[in-house]
Amino acid sequence: MATIVSAPNTLDVAAIREEFPILRQRVHGKPLVYLDNAATTQKPRRVLDALQRYYAEENANVHRGVHSLSGRATDAYDAARETVRRLLNAADTKEIVFVRGTTEGINLVAQTWGRANVRAGDEIVLTEMEHHSNIVPWQILCEATGARLRIAPITDTGELPLDALERLLTDRTRLVALAHVSNVLGTVNPLADVVRIAKARGIAVLVDGAQAMAHMPVDVQALGCDFYVFSGHKMFGPTGVGILYGRRALLEAMPVYQAGGGMIGRVTFERTTYADLPYKYEAGTPNIAGVVGLAAAVDYLTTIGLDRIGAYERDLCAYATAALSAVPRLRLTGTARERGAVLSFVLGDVHPHDIGTILDRDGIAIRAGHHCCQPLMTRLGVPATARASLALYNTRDEIDSLVTSLQRVREVFE
Repeated sequence: MATIVSAPNTLDVAAIREEFPILRQRVHGKPLVYLDNAATTQKPRRVLDALQRYYAEENANVHRGVHSLSGRATDAYDAARETVRRLLNAADTKEIVFVRGTTEGINLVAQTWGRANVRAGDEIVLTEMEHHSNIVPWQILCEATGARLRIAPITDTGELPLDALERLLTDRTRLVALAHVSNVLGTVNPLADVVRIAKARGIAVLVDGAQAMAHMPVDVQALGCDFYVFSGHKMFGPTGVGILYGRRALLEAMPVYQAGGGMIGRVTFERTTYADLPYKYEAGTPNIAGVVGLAAAVDYLTTIGLDRIGAYERDLCAYATAALSAVPRLRLTGTARERGAVLSFVLGDVHPHDIGTILDRDGIAIRAGHHCCQPLMTRLGVPATARASLALYNTRDEIDSLVTSLQRVREVFE
């Protein structure tokens, strides 16, 4: 197995693994090796307990009840918003909108800010590495308004050249929308520089933070972005809940997204007024349990320390990169200097689905396919890749198991 010089372990990973009940199971008689964290992360006992406690002791609707259960549910829901505000260092809880996930957050911005600010002939700049959820909403907006997309190229190593991005920006550019971390390449984009370049031209910036939030600290005020979106289930929280951060001035100026209970001020048949931020964008009964679970996940991450998590994962990713690079005929797709804990690869002519199926027989869970990034697959010249994505509970032993199983894949197909 590859040997690399590395920093000492910064986490008690054995103790961390004990907090995730699902990791104790066996798959096809083998210990589960879960390396599909970019798709969704597993949930620690703290999150599972928070969900159980909410449904067993606090289950009620929020903001509209006067009874005790509703009061407790409302307190937990509102406290979660402050927990997320602190995580992002947002200026105000009014800038934190609960949504179903990254996808809904981007659609919300496209259908509100976009409809109010983008006109025929305007331009929206994306990058070649974007997830479909950060492509299709903007395509729909462009079709509706007569605007057009412009696509910033990436290098063969998976990096975003700032000079190429800057050359695309014109006086018709209204928005730059890009991933913080690529879900295929692992590339960590230079957000501070992107925001600086865009802001010098008065261009808004939206960041897809789905692959960043579980792995590194994020300070939206320091970044200076206008919108930042992410999903709870990719940071050890429940599915079906996420966050849209938006600068308050922008959110206040944007039209409503969905209509119904919870987002109104006063309704008559003649006219309706709308609630103040952030409730203006939270129509209907929210995913209260999901929000409570998300707050528990944030507390879990901040208690451990995102800096410590990032240091551990960088070391593990370096080990995995060296180990996978030693497998004959395996090629990593994405070798940027700044990378998150994502390793996509192809193995000779073996289809990624076959790789994933054989690895599953060894209890190893990876992702195989286009990863909702078909334009990026075209840029890479492949129909699909296999992807191993790491989290704070993964270990070097699990990387070794992955490599051993990949050697078995080679033997089957040679």
